[in-house]
Amino acid sequence: MTMNQANIVKKKLMGMTLSELQEVVHHLNMPTFTAGQIAKWLYLQQVTSIDEMTNLSKNNRQILQESFEIGCMKPLDAQYSKDGTIKYLFPTASGNLVETVYIPDQDRATLCVSSQVGCKMNCLFCQTGKQGFEGNLTYTDILNQIYSLPEREKLTNIVFMGQGEPMDNIDNVLRATQILTAPYGYAWSPKRITVSSVGVKGKLKRFLDESDCHVAISLHSAIPEQRRELMPAEKAMPIQEIVELLREYDFAHQRRLSFEYIVFDGENDSIRHAQKVVELLRGLDCRVNLIRFHQIPNVSLRGTDTATMERFRDYLTSHGIFTTIRASRGQDIFAACGLLSTAKKKTTHA
Repeated sequence: MTMNQANIVKKKLMGMTLSELQEVVHHLNMPTFTAGQIAKWLYLQQVTSIDEMTNLSKNNRQILQESFEIGCMKPLDAQYSKDGTIKYLFPTASGNLVETVYIPDQDRATLCVSSQVGCKMNCLFCQTGKQGFEGNLTYTDILNQIYSLPEREKLTNIVFMGQGEPMDNIDNVLRATQILTAPYGYAWSPKRITVSSVGVKGKLKRFLDESDCHVAISLHSAIPEQRRELMPAEKAMPIQEIVELLREYDFAHQRRLSFEYIVFDGENDSIRHAQKVVELLRGLDCRVNLIRFHQIPNVSLRGTDTATMERFRDYLTSHGIFTTIRASRGQDIFAACGLLSTAKKKTTHA
């Protein structure tokens, strides 16, 4: 191998659409059907090297390898919770690190994927926000969390609820969900994928228009002034505007709309707060997920008790809003909601 060949930055095949793969094989003077073969090796067989694409001729594999690579990278670390949850640490193409959480639960297995390193939203209660924003993940980085997951064959659901605000990285998130649901890709039903958002002006609408995946909105308070204190994003896109936008879409059939509500002791857990939620969401086909708060450093918020959460749930349910209390998973390995951060791990894995 010459010095020039060693310095070539190869393009990643993982995340390419079928039409892009067709362009690749056309450019390399390969038969058009080769694109479909490559797609099957990528998304059905999930190979780790081009050499494994054995129905491509040796010469074509060699030509492909000169400019391309799969783009998969194994996790660098794994932490195991006593409840079966596993938190993986993945490298990214930019040299950063990102956390991904695998959550098995009887006949279901959910993967909580990240879309950014850190986050710009700086929600008061979230450890990822304290990390600050360090960059968007590429669509290859996002898909690699699934592609290189040891338990990938067991997955039943994917939630974009890890590090980052998915709508702040809309292009790469849309591409990842496209590959996950495309017939030539993973061929998953959009009903198996949920994408969360605090609400980012313009980008949430684009996601609603371009994807059929489920949507989860971070609510945490239906009182705008309080939500602004908890979530600075309220200033740019008020919750009232978000709900008005959501009312333009159909959530009564295949696609599901949910609202995430972390319950803080003495802050947003009273019946008055529940009444405001009912007023805000009245007539909207949706559900509310109540989430336990997990303490993070230098934040005075505390989680509320189970009885208060149940009272809150029962009030919403009695007023026509289907409400559940989400089970907390992986707290002992800092994998629970709001605890993901890679701020301190770069030096360890440098």
